[in-house]
Amino acid sequence: MVYLDHNATTQPTPGVVEGVNRAMTELWGNPSSVHRFGQEAKHAVEVARGQIAKLIGAAGGGRGVVFTGTGSEAIGLAIRGVMGALSVTGRRVVVTSSVEHSAVRDLCEQLEREGIIEHRVVGVGHDGVLLRDQLEAAIDDSVGVVSIQWVNNETGVVQDVGMIGEMCRAHGAVFHCDATQWVGKMETRVDGDEASLGSLIDVLTCSPHKFHGIKGVGVLWARNGGGRRVRMVPMIPGNQELGRRGGTEGVPAIVGAGVAAQEAMEWLALGEGERRRVALLRDRLEGAIVTRCRASGMDVEVNGAQSERIWSATNIGFGGLESEALLLAMSERGLCASAGAACSSGSLEASAVLKAMGVDHRIAHGSVRLSLSRFTTEQEVDEGIEIVCQAVEMVGRSMV
Repeated sequence: MVYLDHNATTQPTPGVVEGVNRAMTELWGNPSSVHRFGQEAKHAVEVARGQIAKLIGAAGGGRGVVFTGTGSEAIGLAIRGVMGALSVTGRRVVVTSSVEHSAVRDLCEQLEREGIIEHRVVGVGHDGVLLRDQLEAAIDDSVGVVSIQWVNNETGVVQDVGMIGEMCRAHGAVFHCDATQWVGKMETRVDGDEASLGSLIDVLTCSPHKFHGIKGVGVLWARNGGGRRVRMVPMIPGNQELGRRGGTEGVPAIVGAGVAAQEAMEWLALGEGERRRVALLRDRLEGAIVTRCRASGMDVEVNGAQSERIWSATNIGFGGLESEALLLAMSERGLCASAGAACSSGSLEASAVLKAMGVDHRIAHGSVRLSLSRFTTEQEVDEGIEIVCQAVEMVGRSMV
């Protein structure tokens, strides 16, 4: 199997598996229990909280880090919770982009239908980057939360979070950043001096299974110092997790998240060269597929290639083909990939992200996402090139 679907999920490392197993066999007490056995579990949770805080560059040894059940729940708490706390201020507007993950998009649409918020959507250019003039027009003193992802999960396009944060501060809006595809892959410093690394973010959410943790835990960090404290109303009341998320903590998944964070920090400490190494593998994968398919007469485009992209992903569109057919052909040959498309009522709809970017429908319907991790090898990339090109040729022949 050649696995090139790391934006969907990543394989837990041996260290993470070992930590999870230890938590399941030795630390199965309730962290809220006052006896020593329960307090050992609580200590493990607090250690993981501190490891996550270090990974995102948060001061205070974990103060402000909250564990949830999933990344989507963390996003829900960030938006719904903050807007709930701001309800007395009259700020009812949430601003998002047209390329947000469905966890943000669907939630805001639901809250607007329920009459809880007003939802403003900022467009992007063909390159996938936010249109600055639209963002400036959307953010005013009626805005409570601006929720913009750091990296797009489909294209890998990176947004300028420093610029977004400055606009939010100017109007007193809370800046929530969905950093699911950034954290663990790039340096992050929410309490640092450089805005580009996240120092103007007020609430950050991420999901450890995207950087080799396990599923079943999400992370929310909210600013709680420096003269700026973010308040939120819990969606699940309870005394756990700083009073922001009730329910007994999933200790094994949390311990795994902590180990994954520690290992990600060690990898990031190796320097830019390591990220560049994987970026070159991505470029090799992307370049070879595009060159070979174009040589055979195929209309091929890399979606978002004009923009700054994270090293881990490429989104390639094959004109006139269907992504579902391509993915099935790749899977039969042993390659795991994804598409920015969803099958609904038997008809394949083009990705909402690619539609928002204005990608031609022939390209959008035939787009697939290939995503790498820090463990991806040259052999996997070379095998992936062959499989993708074979699948494109086979699907193309079947449509003639």
